[in-house]
Amino acid sequence: MKKSIVIGSGFGGLAAALRLRAKNHNVTLIEKHQDLGGRARVFKKNGFTFDGGPTVITAPYLINELFELFNKNPKDYIEMTPLKIWYRFIFEDGMYFNYSGDENLMKNQIEKINKNDVKGYENLVKFTKKIFDKGFTELSSVPFNKPFFMLKQLPSLLNLKSYKSLYSFVSSYVKNEKLRRILSMHPLLVGGNPFTTTSIYGLILYLEKKWGIHYSMGGTGKIIEGLERLMIEEKIEIIKGTEVTKIILNNNKIQGVRTNNKKEIYADNVICNADPPSVYEKLLNNPKFNYLFKWKKKRMEYSMGLFVYYFGTKKVYEGVEHHTIKFGKKYKEHLNDIFNNKKLNNDISYYLHRPTATDKAMAPEKHDCFYVLVPVPNNQSKIDWSIEGEKIKNLVIDKMEQNLLPNLRNNIIEDFYLTPDYFEKELNTKYGSGFSIQPKFSQSAYFRFHNKSEICDGLYFVGAGTHPGAGVPGVLSSAKVLDKIL
Repeated sequence: MKKSIVIGSGFGGLAAALRLRAKNHNVTLIEKHQDLGGRARVFKKNGFTFDGGPTVITAPYLINELFELFNKNPKDYIEMTPLKIWYRFIFEDGMYFNYSGDENLMKNQIEKINKNDVKGYENLVKFTKKIFDKGFTELSSVPFNKPFFMLKQLPSLLNLKSYKSLYSFVSSYVKNEKLRRILSMHPLLVGGNPFTTTSIYGLILYLEKKWGIHYSMGGTGKIIEGLERLMIEEKIEIIKGTEVTKIILNNNKIQGVRTNNKKEIYADNVICNADPPSVYEKLLNNPKFNYLFKWKKKRMEYSMGLFVYYFGTKKVYEGVEHHTIKFGKKYKEHLNDIFNNKKLNNDISYYLHRPTATDKAMAPEKHDCFYVLVPVPNNQSKIDWSIEGEKIKNLVIDKMEQNLLPNLRNNIIEDFYLTPDYFEKELNTKYGSGFSIQPKFSQSAYFRFHNKSEICDGLYFVGAGTHPGAGVPGVLSSAKVLDKIL
């Protein structure tokens, strides 16, 4: 029986552990924290339940598959419900747009904004299906470890206009600026700038339409709980509260890992759900990096950071949707400040999550539960979050009071926030990036960190920094890539 160690328990690590177990590997999963989930950890405060990270569940079949590997019924472990309105987009002038799978509702709203864009929207959706068929259905779960395989895909990818940014691609179909923002925002969900992210990520638009957007009752953390229960049933060893401090190599072949309690665990394979650059820079003993790999690692550009403010209120804010995205006045300039200039800007955009719109159990009776996520520069910016954190928090409260949640400050009874420092120190991501490396064309597929390590035998990667990329469907698909490699 092969022995495999999985480092990290985000969705990618959990999926990898289960897929390895289904192959009859002897699997040990090691997690730094006392709880599983990685970015999807759960925080509980005085009756409020806050999902730490991913809250938009798409392609739920990828989660269900993990239970079905062992002939288990997913409904015995988790309960997912589809949302009627996927996102409510709100603009500075007060106009809002309810984004959903109801195509008649979508077209009616588009017609009110610019009737000439209805046909463009229809053509855009048709083209994103082509991107989806190639980029997701065909390529998201296959290895991109060989340059020849990448070269074979290039003609198709060029035909799908992958050389364009997603914003430019969407703009070729719709002319209204508000609609362009709405239909090109998806890269922000996986750490990319719509003005530089390859249009391949237009597949997310179609992916949402194919399966809808779902919510896990009890929060995303309930999916983690369900997967943990399945792992225990299937005899996967889970070690919590233990950090891997070194991956042991012998002649560039994996031997095992060493932990912070000086224990050594030996294995045939080590699968890292940890961020690839941190693994290569901090965990390997005497790695032999070739020139090409050094160059590739050095040239990588990283996703933005995240400021996430969690709060519970004594007031119920009826009418606020489950997912709300609020755009600031400026868009391109603001994103340029975040990704390129690495500086803060008061004209923020934000994503607001209100799980109590669907699930009252997430807060005490007659209370409401939220988190607001604000894209910010990563820690390449050298921002001192011990000073700027409170400033951003107060700015966000002011903005939400003006646009969405009146008298908010007086109604908050529980709150805390996370900055890029949390992502760097607690989740070990380079520069505190929220999603590892950016999803640009030059950092996609073969050009990302490979699922099978380029520099040593027996080392593999799943998660946001490897192929196919960030987001729940992406990291779950990375475990399917691993499945094929092994």
